[in-house]
Amino acid sequence: MTIENNLNTIRLSLPDGVQLVAVSKTKSNEEIMEAYRAGQRIFGENKVQELVRKWESLPKDIKWHFIGHLQSNKVRLIAPFIAMVHSVDSLKLLKTINDEAKHAGRVIPCLLQFHIASEESKFGFSPDDAAQMLSVIKLSEYENVTISGVMGMATFTDDVAVINQEFSNLNRIFQNLKEVFFRGNDNFREISMGMSDDYLYAIEKGSTMIRIGSTIFGERKPVTN
Repeated sequence: MTIENNLNTIRLSLPDGVQLVAVSKTKSNEEIMEAYRAGQRIFGENKVQELVRKWESLPKDIKWHFIGHLQSNKVRLIAPFIAMVHSVDSLKLLKTINDEAKHAGRVIPCLLQFHIASEESKFGFSPDDAAQMLSVIKLSEYENVTISGVMGMATFTDDVAVINQEFSNLNRIFQNLKEVFFRGNDNFREISMGMSDDYLYAIEKGSTMIRIGSTIFGERKPVTN
């Protein structure tokens, strides 16, 4: 199967309103261009330096999404071009993105990342921490970011019941935030959840944005420096 065939198979499985983020981390420019020629325009990366290199050398109509843990001191490197940050997990990071977006003359869409999995290694807000942050800050003062929704990663497990419970939990978090903090705000609409092994379950639980890598490109290659 080619990358184009893989993309077409996934697209046929997606209902209207679900966006596909092709996770291109560790993939070569040639592999990304194969997906690009097949019509894919949204790509996800999780390493700042790798992302910058790709942005510099690949077509400028690509919408780059940052999907990994983002360090505040590296935001300035991607602020001029990033289309969305999926992984805002602290007020410090949100403030930094706002400041760097202002410096770049842009407004950057952001998703609040929530820790919904059982693995301790995953990042993200708890529902209480996010609610506390949103209660304290004045969103009107963050003119250069748009909080567009939520993101989360399920536990890496074959237990479908666990996966479904975690995706349902993220949907509830989204609905609660929408009701309390973003009522009437049409920008707050995205639920980014679901990857190669679990995206069909995520869609059933309300995902609007899936992040697919290995099902498109094949298994990840190790990064070499």
